[in-house]
Amino acid sequence: MAGMVRRNFDSADETRPFEDGKGRLDVIETENGAVGRAVFEPGWRWSEHIKPLAGTDSCQSAHTGYMLSGRIRVVMDDGQEEEYGPGDFMQIAPGHDAWVVGDEPAVALDWTGYGTYAKPQ
Repeated sequence: MAGMVRRNFDSADETRPFEDGKGRLDVIETENGAVGRAVFEPGWRWSEHIKPLAGTDSCQSAHTGYMLSGRIRVVMDDGQEEEYGPGDFMQIAPGHDAWVVGDEPAVALDWTGYGTYAKPQ
């Protein structure tokens, strides 16, 4: 294991664009797995812009992350809802839809759920 690692999302190992230009996922691969920075543009919704890539009825990724900016609303398959904004830590189980709230891009870091997120099947 390296003593220290410094990486920048602007030089990510992979960038995955979302449908209709509604954002992107920048992925950095680490010894402990993928870490991602997602930029969700206004109007982005999982069921419209990721579902065609994922091929599932709802998002089946578990997320552990941190909201840098913007707001995102998440609705679980069982109807539970939460809204996340700047400074919020989030843990979200598989089985949900999500969308950007407002007219500002939502930017999130995630260190558990973005390894295969928005990756064409």
